[in-house]
Amino acid sequence: MPPPKKKTTSQVNVLLGSDEARVKEAALALVRSLTPQDAGDFGNDIIDGTADNADHAGQICGNVCMALQTLPFFGGTKVVWLKNANFLADSGAGRGQDAVNGFERIVNVVEGGLGSDVQFVISATGIDKRRNSYKRLSKLANFEVFDKPDTSRAGWEGPVLAMASSKAKELGITFESGALELLVQMAGDDTRQMENELEKIDLYLGERRRAGLKTVQGLVSMSRAGVLWDLGNAIGKRDLSRALELLGTLMYQGQNAIGLLLAAIVPRVRSLLLIKDLGSRYKLNKFNYSGFCASLEGLPSSATGHLPRKKDGTGFNAYPMFLALPETGNFTLDELHAAYKACLAANAKLVTSSLDPKLVLERLLVGILARKSR
Repeated sequence: MPPPKKKTTSQVNVLLGSDEARVKEAALALVRSLTPQDAGDFGNDIIDGTADNADHAGQICGNVCMALQTLPFFGGTKVVWLKNANFLADSGAGRGQDAVNGFERIVNVVEGGLGSDVQFVISATGIDKRRNSYKRLSKLANFEVFDKPDTSRAGWEGPVLAMASSKAKELGITFESGALELLVQMAGDDTRQMENELEKIDLYLGERRRAGLKTVQGLVSMSRAGVLWDLGNAIGKRDLSRALELLGTLMYQGQNAIGLLLAAIVPRVRSLLLIKDLGSRYKLNKFNYSGFCASLEGLPSSATGHLPRKKDGTGFNAYPMFLALPETGNFTLDELHAAYKACLAANAKLVTSSLDPKLVLERLLVGILARKSR
């Protein structure tokens, strides 16, 4: 992880992360806040950091060094922005020595001291933390990180839900129980799409300011996470043909088999198993999301200690389990126990064997979803 954001007033700010939309938005807002209102086009020096190759990256770094060492045209504050740098990580143009040496030169300039009237902003999708330049820069700069959540991990919805809730509040939109959670499942970790979908819902509602499940289902386009969610739905409905069709589409698009297993298949099987098991021993509210959450909170800790929780620890990561409620009737408890074990076996095969990954997942889906003759 990058160092935590410092509380200092450094002249250097680095904004990076896998969520490109949020990095660009935050960097633009920062540059605007640092630029004097009366500076006009002469108040900042924006240098495009998108390099075609290592040699090009070296040239870009030279331009940055020159900009950092050049006094503001009309005096006052000057902002130098290395924008969308793609050569700071150990990939593509960043692997060449010209790129490595070029960024070292930038850090040398920063360490030598910037003029009191110079502010330096770097925005990038990633940075190689093993390099000496990163270690040196981390002692001088404020870092902000905007990473997409890992949709293969339980609880990934939490931070996305918080972001969506904040944006909805800005727009004056409220959601009926479970509708905002459904939006998160469909839009996934793509924050730019999430904002677009909320704006679409905003326009559709007009004077009505409350969105329901049908509104979300009808308006929201599916992201990659949404397609994974659709595969999970096919599993829950025990629709083998649909599940195989979606698997084939995702594999054709180049999706990683282990990623599909951990992001789509295992989470739905786990949710089905957890709720089937709880439902066999306790009475759960099946009629609305808030009531379901309340019924979970009312269970003894011995029954809920293994349930997935939100990252902040404030409660259960309940929506995936709520979605699984009406689907548990499609499976027996023994079938779900067997399905979960089959997922573990499939994971081992994908990691340790040379079997065709698509074939491994197809066999897994057939084993889980095929109706057994009575």
